Amino acid sequence: MENFDIYVDSGANIPDEMVDEYGINVITFMCNIDGVETPCYEKGKPSAEMAIKFYAAMREGCETSTSLINTQRFYDAITPSLKAGKNVLITTISSGISGTYKQACDAAEQAMKDYPGLKVHVFDAFNASMGEGLFAVYAARMRNDGKSFDEICEWIEAHKLNMHSVFTVSDLKYLKRGGRISATKAIAGTLLNIKPVLIASYKGVIEMAETVRGRRKALTRLAELFGEEAVEPSKQTVAICHADCEDDAKFLADLIRQKGANDIVIEVYDICTGSHVGPGTVALFFMGEDRTICQTKEKDSLIKNIAAKFKRGE
Repeated sequence: MENFDIYVDSGANIPDEMVDEYGINVITFMCNIDGVETPCYEKGKPSAEMAIKFYAAMREGCETSTSLINTQRFYDAITPSLKAGKNVLITTISSGISGTYKQACDAAEQAMKDYPGLKVHVFDAFNASMGEGLFAVYAARMRNDGKSFDEICEWIEAHKLNMHSVFTVSDLKYLKRGGRISATKAIAGTLLNIKPVLIASYKGVIEMAETVRGRRKALTRLAELFGEEAVEPSKQTVAICHADCEDDAKFLADLIRQKGANDIVIEVYDICTGSHVGPGTVALFFMGEDRTICQTKEKDSLIKNIAAKFKRGE
C-alpha cells in the first residue's frame, strides 16, 4: 500500500468517526462569531455538538463571518507529512465559492520546491460539505485497497462532476448575505413562502434549480432528484447534512432508502459552510451522471416547458 496522507479543509464536513477511521487530516477554517474567532474544527472536540450550539446562536441573531485558509496555514499543516517523506493529497471547497483552493495550490507549489521528489496534489472539489468530504473518504478507501497516489488523484479528478449536491434552505437571507443569490430572489422567496431547491452547478457555484411551495415538498423533491440522477445508489455512500433539523434529515433518508440507498451518513452541517446557508438547511450528496450533462438537460427541459406555456397563453 502506497503511503501518502490526505488533508481536507474543515468545510469537507466529514464526521469525526470517519476522520479517525480513515486517518484524514483536517485543516480548520475560522469563523467569527459575534467578534470572537472560533475554529470550525478541533480534534478531539465533538463537531456535531459545537454545530448545534452554533445554529441555536444563529437563530438568536448572532453575527457570523468566515475567512479562507491562507497559504502559510496549508503549508504548515502538510509539512509533517512531507518531512516524513510522504506525498500529500489536499481536497478543498469549490473554487467557485472560496479562494481557499488558490491558497492550497500556492502552498503545494512551494512545498514541492522545498521537498523535491514529493508530490502535493490539490483537488478542487467543485463542491462543499460532504460533496467535498466524500472524495476524501473514497480516496482513503482506495488507498486502503492498494491503489497508487497517481491512480487516486486521476480518479477523483475524472469523477469531480459526478458528485451531486442538492439542498434546500429554511431562510434565503443567509445565501443573500453571503452573495450566493440575489437580493431580489431572496425577497421574492420569503414573501411567497417559496422553498428553493439549490444545486452545486457544474461551474462550481450555487444555483437555484427550481422552487416549490412547502418544506416537505422541497425535501421530497430532493429525494426525487436522487432517484432521477443517482448511479447505482445501493453501491455508494450517500451523505445527508442538516443544520440542526435532524428530523427532516431522517425523513429524507427514509425517502432515498425507498430509491435504493443503503449506506447513508447523516451529519450536522459544519459551521463554516453552514454559516452561509443557515439553520434549517438540508443537503443531499451522491454520485450520479456528469453534472454538465445532467444540468444541461434540466435547463433545456425547463426552457421547453416555459415556451410551451407561453405558446398556450398560460
